[in-house]
Amino acid sequence: MRVFTALATAVCLMLAGCEDHYRPLQVAGGDADRGRRLITQFQCSACHVIPGIAGVRGEAGPSLAAFGRRSYIAGRIPNQPDRLMQWLADPPAMKPGTLMPGMGLSAQDARDMAAYLYTLDE
Repeated sequence: MRVFTALATAVCLMLAGCEDHYRPLQVAGGDADRGRRLITQFQCSACHVIPGIAGVRGEAGPSLAAFGRRSYIAGRIPNQPDRLMQWLADPPAMKPGTLMPGMGLSAQDARDMAAYLYTLDE
């Protein structure tokens, strides 16, 4: 009986190791609360559905729900903090022909907005 209990415990522990242990990416020096306010101010929801942002729920761009879990930005750019900040600052420079316009963000604005986007995990 002890062998069965030990085996059952080992199996449970192994399976627990396979659980989703999602940890949101962190943006050094980013302020997610300020980023949320900036996303509202720049009216990003005119084109995107963005959890936590009130107002229009645009459909011209993709929904940003669960953005923090995505592997890619704009379908081909690895979703990493430095890349996301570059994307937010100047989308056409990273993906010529994109419909997402440059909004004239400062480096800190992009950093804070990225920090907020990485909180979107559902």
